[in-house]
Amino acid sequence: MSEPVLILTMKWGTLYSAQDVNRLAAQVRKHLARPHRFICFTDDSQGLDPLVEAMPLPDLGLPDGHSDTRWRKLALFRRDLGGLSGTALFLDLDLVVVDDLSPFFDLPGAFFVIRDDDLFRAKPLRRVNPARDRFLHSVGNSSVFRYRIGDHAYVLDAYLADPKAATESYEISQQFQSAQLASRGHLNYWPKGWCVSFKNDCVPRHFKSFLADPALPQGAKIVLFAGAPKMEDVFAGRGHKWYRRIGDIGWLRKAWENT
Repeated sequence: MSEPVLILTMKWGTLYSAQDVNRLAAQVRKHLARPHRFICFTDDSQGLDPLVEAMPLPDLGLPDGHSDTRWRKLALFRRDLGGLSGTALFLDLDLVVVDDLSPFFDLPGAFFVIRDDDLFRAKPLRRVNPARDRFLHSVGNSSVFRYRIGDHAYVLDAYLADPKAATESYEISQQFQSAQLASRGHLNYWPKGWCVSFKNDCVPRHFKSFLADPALPQGAKIVLFAGAPKMEDVFAGRGHKWYRRIGDIGWLRKAWENT
């Protein structure tokens, strides 16, 4: 039998609950037939389903004098990640799996991630700074990425070499992460349309949202909530903008609750 693939997620603090983890794990079981382990790195395992493997949050390894853990997700690039090995797909908790995840493991390449720009509409004003526009177009959104554990430890090494410089030069960790991966030629992107934005890809634009309900684009496998509204807002019927009606999301709620 082939080695089980790993599904990783992280939960710390109080923003997400054990039930959020359990829902995601159930979605994965429904949409991934191949052998796999679902692992949650967390500071509180209470309430997790027995089918979820709880592991301590990996240590970021910050040097003395540095206590900023906002970029905690970079700890996933440790060489010694909880004694784990093999191929892993990381999933954030604020997403909904709606179709087969197997293709995420079949693409050849060292590292795959969402192209962040694929989740948003074009930003023409960014072109006033062509260099920055090119860089931002290359950034991967780390909500969904696949890698082999330990193979990209240079990402974390580069951060720990000078955490202060990293956080001053890059706005968020996924920008820093993408720059390191690109420098090694390891940055690859999921086919556009596999991971979609609820706001930009599912909800009809502007006033059209009052004429039609949100719909899942053909070929989509994961729905994300990039920007606003957040997932909790969507399920509460809040569109964040007065002109954005959420409407009937029965199909999304059914996938979220795995019913």
